[in-house]
Amino acid sequence: MDILIIMSVGIFIGYKYFNEKYSGINSLVQTLCTALLIFSMGVSLGSRPEFFSELYTLGIKSIAFSIIPIIFSIIPVYILTKKFLDKKTGDKK
Repeated sequence: MDILIIMSVGIFIGYKYFNEKYSGINSLVQTLCTALLIFSMGVSLGSRPEFFSELYTLGIKSIAFSIIPIIFSIIPVYILTKKFLDKKTGDKK
């Protein structure tokens, strides 16, 4: 719930007080905050005493959690594309 409140406040402030002339500054601030977030996550992970010994297990789990949804997303798209799209033009059959 906290995330939705913070996001709603950001949307309101962006809608009311930021216009197009601030979009460059806003983009820079977003990039810097994202870099800071990634850095702080790295510091948090690196400070764990068993992190490097757990890295292999975490890597295997991460690969599984990414590849399985990718495969189960590609398969239906492939099947539906073969069924509903014309091969030559890409238009609907």
